[in-house]
Amino acid sequence: MYYEFLDYEMYYEKVGCGNKNILILPGWGETRITFFKMINYLSDGFTVYIVDYPGFGNSPFPNKDMTIYDYALLIKNFMTDLEINDPLIIAHSFGGRIATILNGVLNVKISKMLLMDIAGIKPKKSLKSKIKEKVYKIKKKFINLFCKNRKEKLEKLRKKYGSSDYNSLPINMLTTFRNVISEDLKDYFNNINSEVLLIWGAKDIDTPLKDAYYINKKIKNSHLIIFPYGSHFTYLEYIDNINLIIENFIK
Repeated sequence: MYYEFLDYEMYYEKVGCGNKNILILPGWGETRITFFKMINYLSDGFTVYIVDYPGFGNSPFPNKDMTIYDYALLIKNFMTDLEINDPLIIAHSFGGRIATILNGVLNVKISKMLLMDIAGIKPKKSLKSKIKEKVYKIKKKFINLFCKNRKEKLEKLRKKYGSSDYNSLPINMLTTFRNVISEDLKDYFNNINSEVLLIWGAKDIDTPLKDAYYINKKIKNSHLIIFPYGSHFTYLEYIDNINLIIENFIK
């Protein structure tokens, strides 16, 4: 099914028919397929909604750049129009950015949030990263000023200096990616008024464990469960455990 709002066309699926609504907000690049086992488990007792963000899965990317606030506003209106009232939100990584803004900025009523290895805290750049970024900008400027076949050379430069996430994106989504990762949301965690359960992999290198401790401290009504051998994808590595945790958290 598709939901339309402004210039966006977002694919979503609704599974199950329980009284309690669950909204799953995937990570960057993830789709409903990534959460197949979780959805199957939860749909027996709940009504589960999951979305493909614009640019991923079955959802086309609009003809304009997006910010994290655009994504959050899209989900807010999706919840309002489909009457997904007071749900439990399950979010992973990038989905946690959206959940944070929904409750901490837009004040959307959410009964509980289960946030797994979420993003939102902008890491401090190392000296090596700063030098790499500076070299990239100098080379980019040189190509734009003096080189022929600029498009081809800029593409090679991007492939050399960009991260795997950045390089996997089509060109029309690169600015959106930069918009998203440059936004630091740490000042919003204090405003979250939902009950929150944080799940984290101790070996997560994308969103390190220190972020979990920081967020746990900032969100008043929050709890933290750490999987000692979990990575950034704890919910896939320990899916049976996570499903049981979700079910008990709801009850």
